[in-house]
Amino acid sequence: MKPPAPNTMTDIIVSPLSDDELNRMNAYWRACNYLAAGMIYLLDNPLLLTPLKPEHIKNRLLGHWGTSPGLSFVYIHINRLINKYDLNAIFLAGPGHGAPGVLAPVYLEGTYSEIYANKSEDDQGLLQFFKEFSFPGGIGSHCTPETPGSIHEGGELGYSISHAYGAAFDNPDLLVAVVVGDGEAETGPLATSWHANKFLNPIRDGAVLPILHLNGYKISNPTVLSRISHEELEQLFQGYGYTPYFVEGSDPDTMHQQMAGVLEQCVLEIRRFQDEARRTGLPTRPRWPMIVLRSPKGWTGPKEVDGHKVEGFWRSHQVPLSGVKENPAHLKMLEDWLRSYKPEELFDSNGRLIAQLKMLAPKGTRRMSANPHANGGLLRKALRLPDFRDYALALESPGKVSAENTRPLGKFLRDIMSENNSNFRVFGPDENASNKLDDIYKASKKTWLASYLPEDADGSELSPDGRVMEMLSEHTLEGWLEGYLLTGRHGFFSTYEAFVHIIDSMFNQHAKWLAMSKKVPWRASVSSLNLLITSTVWRQDHNGFTHQDPGFLDVVVNKSPSVTRIYLPPDVNCLLSVANHCLKSTDYINVIVCDKQKHLQYLDMDAAIKHCTKGIGIWEWASNDAGFEPDLVMASAGDIPTKEALAATVLLRENFPQLKIRFINVVDLYKLVPSTGHPHGLSDRDFDSLFTLDKPIIFNFHGYPWLIHRLAYRRHNHDNLHVRGYKEKGSINTPLELAIQNETDRFSLAIDAINRLPSLLVSGAHVKQKLRDQQIECRNYAYEYGIDRPEDDHWQWPY
Repeated sequence: MKPPAPNTMTDIIVSPLSDDELNRMNAYWRACNYLAAGMIYLLDNPLLLTPLKPEHIKNRLLGHWGTSPGLSFVYIHINRLINKYDLNAIFLAGPGHGAPGVLAPVYLEGTYSEIYANKSEDDQGLLQFFKEFSFPGGIGSHCTPETPGSIHEGGELGYSISHAYGAAFDNPDLLVAVVVGDGEAETGPLATSWHANKFLNPIRDGAVLPILHLNGYKISNPTVLSRISHEELEQLFQGYGYTPYFVEGSDPDTMHQQMAGVLEQCVLEIRRFQDEARRTGLPTRPRWPMIVLRSPKGWTGPKEVDGHKVEGFWRSHQVPLSGVKENPAHLKMLEDWLRSYKPEELFDSNGRLIAQLKMLAPKGTRRMSANPHANGGLLRKALRLPDFRDYALALESPGKVSAENTRPLGKFLRDIMSENNSNFRVFGPDENASNKLDDIYKASKKTWLASYLPEDADGSELSPDGRVMEMLSEHTLEGWLEGYLLTGRHGFFSTYEAFVHIIDSMFNQHAKWLAMSKKVPWRASVSSLNLLITSTVWRQDHNGFTHQDPGFLDVVVNKSPSVTRIYLPPDVNCLLSVANHCLKSTDYINVIVCDKQKHLQYLDMDAAIKHCTKGIGIWEWASNDAGFEPDLVMASAGDIPTKEALAATVLLRENFPQLKIRFINVVDLYKLVPSTGHPHGLSDRDFDSLFTLDKPIIFNFHGYPWLIHRLAYRRHNHDNLHVRGYKEKGSINTPLELAIQNETDRFSLAIDAINRLPSLLVSGAHVKQKLRDQQIECRNYAYEYGIDRPEDDHWQWPY
């Protein structure tokens, strides 16, 4: 089906504002700009009731003025249409450090004072409001979790559009207005996220209105999109599938009229698209509108300082006037600048915004700063979860049966989607089928509103009504998921371990957002971000060295222990138990590492639930030290490392029957951290009981070995902890050969154990030689036949 034809600029009302409306809109904007500048500079004298003095100025001038006037300009124009059309809207500020331009209208519409009583709508509240901005113990210069109405901090460089679309999915009445900074627009994540319009269903989803704010400069350089021609810029966004509208200039009266007309046209156009699709039931892909706002950087600020251009140039990016406490000329320029907004006309004698301006703001939850979608936990409903035990793999004994670990999880997710068809989505970069989660397509196909070819009917699983989100951009998917979660819904994201590093920065930002939100009492809990890492390092023997990197876990443990969780389930039933737990949780980032290929299965469901609940435990069936102090502790974390550690245990027991070995498996990686360092950490007594005080520990780990040392370095027996993991060695190997190269294979582990046990150091020489011979045979076999020896590849627990 052909998309509806775009409307032309001739449809726009040229002067939609009456003289009175124009004057009041401009006055309200002046108030916003006064507050924005005041936040950056003023420590006292908030309404300039006396001449400005050096002692009224903050000692450190922090903040960014350049983008702020444009942000508040957009904000108040959206407010106008919220009032006129009763819009349900939220506002995302993409430009970095743009908080002054958002905090100002948030304060003026009253929400800030309702939440923070000491920031009352009077001169004393305004003084406190100014002081706490970019001040020790106060708030930062981004739209942080402390900012009412924010789900996006800004300064994240490239995620605003994807966050906006994530918020709009399954919110049919919501309009998400998102301002994109022109510096931000140069990033790869942002450039790709424009394609999200191919995934927005006008029947069941809300709408996103992107506003590209071209003020021309980054910190000290021009921006690319501001220096290409109007024609090229228009064609760029037409190529992305949008209908671009332009608001350009610097004169406030003209710009207010332009913005009022264009924004209203865009809102009405969005409504027409939605009404048509909902009336006909045909979810076609419209050419959604977007706006290019070209205004001066540092608009309405100082035009020139010390002979240098400031307004409309990069020098207005941060603090246009510095050294005002020491430089009387700059202090005078600052006072003239602030007084140019005529605060005496905007605020009454008590410091409150005058009534005729106050009425311009929406009321109650129609205020974008008070919209519950921007505090998504208020709207969140718990998932309806089927019983995960119904998907269990039946086992008669451990280590005898192989199965694909993620296949039953796909069935579990399939039924979750069926039971939660308006608040749960699965995200993955073109890999859900590869990750053996393709049963989800029986509940819902992949969202797709671009064109179709006849052959798509044969297995492509595409549908405009689909709820599985697939796009080959981890950035966009992560942004969608974050926006979806932060507005009160649930999701699940799977990706290849080799490529999860693409979202390192996004993970960092979301983890910090969650950690900060926990300290903001009015923020309601949101669903956890659940991330399955599969196609792991130990099964990237076919893709080679470039696809072998388990280091995302190292990134995760850098973040606050209040928000991060890491699980390494060794088999199907443990994976199901962990996934069920994670999907119920709130305010965490749950990282689950589990490979998709066939692996040995160890625990029946009852045993798996107990093991995962503890997070760490002795596998009695794999140990022979009951009633004795062990000679050796063999430990593992991860599916493939567990198999090799078990095989090493068997080699040792077969060759040294008298040896007492305790086998420990770790599912919850944070159990290794002392209880003082992480909520899941074991007490020292429990750790010592498991790992002993002085016996050798051979720990076979999924990731880089030093991570285990980092987590457990304070433990009593750390000196005897010997970790084997990935050591940056690999190529096009067979699975066992890859393990041998990194010394995580059964033979290397058994040899290491012999070397660590004084009683075997000499007597074990013959066995060590035999094990090394077997390693050589394995490698030679792989080089000749291209596969591992069947007796090694299909090894089973023999007891």
